Order: sequence, then structure tokens, then C-alpha cells
Amino acid sequence: MSTASPDGKAGSGLRFRAWNLLLIIPLFTLITAIYNKHDPTFIGMPFFYWFQFVGIIVGVICTSVVYLMTKDEPNPVATDPGLDVDDLDEGAAR
Repeated sequence: MSTASPDGKAGSGLRFRAWNLLLIIPLFTLITAIYNKHDPTFIGMPFFYWFQFVGIIVGVICTSVVYLMTKDEPNPVATDPGLDVDDLDEGAAR
């Protein structure tokens, strides 16, 4: 299902925001080969563990920054006010 934008072109309703690229950074903690080692240790914890803790903190910070920078942007408005929620459901049988 595609929606029409105000200029009449078909669109998906998704908008690109440069701030969302910041959410890629926490994904690097999923690459275990980066931190699958013992040294250097920090206050007695092997690198494997303290890197994961730091990754969680970085993920929370990135998510918070993206939320704060994009929360005031307006949401897309429905172009056809006659549509009901059931009409917009793509899974509904027609």
C-alpha cells in the first residue's frame, strides 16, 4: 500500500532523518570479533565484559540523542480524511 504525498506522488510514508544514522553506532557491539579478548583489563574486568558495558551506555546515549533531536518534528498527516483505520490496515481482507 502506498500513500500519496501532498505533491501527488506516491510514497511510503517513511522519511529519512540524518539523526537516525547515529543508531548504527551501537550495532558495532554485535560484532563479537572486535572485543573477543581478555586484555586490556579495567578494574579487574576483562575487555570482553567492560566493552559490553560501555556499548550499552553508548547505545543509550545514541538513542536518547536521536529521540531528543527528532521528537519535535511533525508526524505525517493523512492525505485522505475519509479513510478509517480499518481501511489503512494492509492485513485486512478485501
